[in-house]
Amino acid sequence: MPDPAVEPGDRPAGEARAEVLPGAEPLSVDGGPVGVLVVHGFTGTPQSMRGLAEAFADLGFSVEMPLLPGHGTSLDDMLDTGWDDWSGAAEAAYFDLAGRCEQVVVAGLSMGGTLTLWLASRHPEIVGIVLVNPACPPPGTTAEMLTGLEALAESGVDAMDGIASDIADPDSTELAYAQSPVRPLISLFSHGEELGGQLDSVKCPVLLMNSPQDHVVDPSHSEHIAASVAGPVERVSLDRSYHVATLDYDKALIEERAVEFAQRVTQS
Repeated sequence: MPDPAVEPGDRPAGEARAEVLPGAEPLSVDGGPVGVLVVHGFTGTPQSMRGLAEAFADLGFSVEMPLLPGHGTSLDDMLDTGWDDWSGAAEAAYFDLAGRCEQVVVAGLSMGGTLTLWLASRHPEIVGIVLVNPACPPPGTTAEMLTGLEALAESGVDAMDGIASDIADPDSTELAYAQSPVRPLISLFSHGEELGGQLDSVKCPVLLMNSPQDHVVDPSHSEHIAASVAGPVERVSLDRSYHVATLDYDKALIEERAVEFAQRVTQS
């Protein structure tokens, strides 16, 4: 089995993209009339969300969990991707699920949470969203970071130290790239901050679960989201976990609260 931290490959330009890594496969389950779209994070894979997706499927929900473009193969495949690619894939998966379900809930981790908020802002028919350590910075807070990232990109740096496996549990590992691609990261932060100024368009119920000890996404993102969305917000503090909380000590709590929330908001 490959090392969960995946280094960038050395394929010649134009060579076919790498195969999907074992454990990174997407998931599609036809269940009942209520669907749940599950979205993984930046440089991560469905592996980080598989337990949550399966918890929904086990209780009869239809589930769609895509592998976002550029993820789950080789870092080389991610270098030329950006927000439009990831959001387009997430929205396509949403349309697929909504086409066969009467109601849809969306759940996302980190960048998956950003995409979840974006979908809810565009599709008011979404009945509820579940956010785990979502990345959505308050407006005006990323200018210095973006300047630094743009300087790196202009100097020819394609990738920097990665963010994978921020997990308190030493026995758990995230299947994700060992490095973070710079230009895709710029795309994420730019669109995330833009979305952060438009959260009043999110009117559905929100289950917001975040870790006070998150070494990837500052908890201020969750505070901003809670204060800015128009829909009702439920908060859960993941006190025993770091950023990838869906693989951490609070995994069972996340699954329990997410399933209960989805059942409640979809009751007719």
